[in-house]
Amino acid sequence: MEDKKLSIIGGGNLGGSIAEGIANSQLVKPENITVTRRKTEKLTSLAEQGIQVHSDNHKAVENANIVLLAIKPKQIRAVLEEINTVVNQGNKILISVVTGVSLQNMASVVGSHVTLFRAMPNTAIAIRESMTCIATNNATEEQKEMVKAIFDTVGRTVYIEENLMAASTVLGACGIAYAMRFIRAASQGGIEIGFNSEIAQLIAAQTVRGASTLLLERGQHPEREIDKVTTPQGCTIAGINEMEHQGFSSALIKGILTSFNKIDDIAEDF
Repeated sequence: MEDKKLSIIGGGNLGGSIAEGIANSQLVKPENITVTRRKTEKLTSLAEQGIQVHSDNHKAVENANIVLLAIKPKQIRAVLEEINTVVNQGNKILISVVTGVSLQNMASVVGSHVTLFRAMPNTAIAIRESMTCIATNNATEEQKEMVKAIFDTVGRTVYIEENLMAASTVLGACGIAYAMRFIRAASQGGIEIGFNSEIAQLIAAQTVRGASTLLLERGQHPEREIDKVTTPQGCTIAGINEMEHQGFSSALIKGILTSFNKIDDIAEDF
């Protein structure tokens, strides 16, 4: 993909993180990456890495093979209408990381013949540890591998059906907040049993990191790893049972379902 040209419309935290990840991986040469933003002075750090920065969306799309939209939901229709004529020139790929905007929504503006993708990263993209879910309905296998390679530079990726994109937002994107709240609660518990706040947070955060790495690298079910540290009449099983008596798992599951049901309530009209 080194010879491909990528343009990212929207140079905020998400668009900038994607640009940096791709540039640092050398998947696409920095000089072949363009990021647009109205206030280009906020893109100085990207420019210093050799990435092209300017405010002309039309020009950025015209010169690209792959176009990635990293803008706000309320902006996407106007941007699609702005770039419609140039996105239809050549065999371009159009990727959206905009929440709540379907492939059908985009196709209604640019046409169903344009190759379209939706992707849902999370905020860990800032440290290249995102979980990104991707959906498409008209891409070739080669194009799917190309888009996967882009998001692999900033974490892990998986293809899903588009009707699961809202669910992926809850589990993958909102899930960052759920994990943070667990770490915060565990830290507070650590303070209760004698640690200062800084050390308690370090222990809790690294423990969660280790737990997730065990699952990702070994591919085991969580209960297999739990069984390894729950000895008969031990302190681990006593703590787990008390948490379950207080509704730990039930509360988490209900929280996920509540977030999922909320998505339809806050989705903006396209």
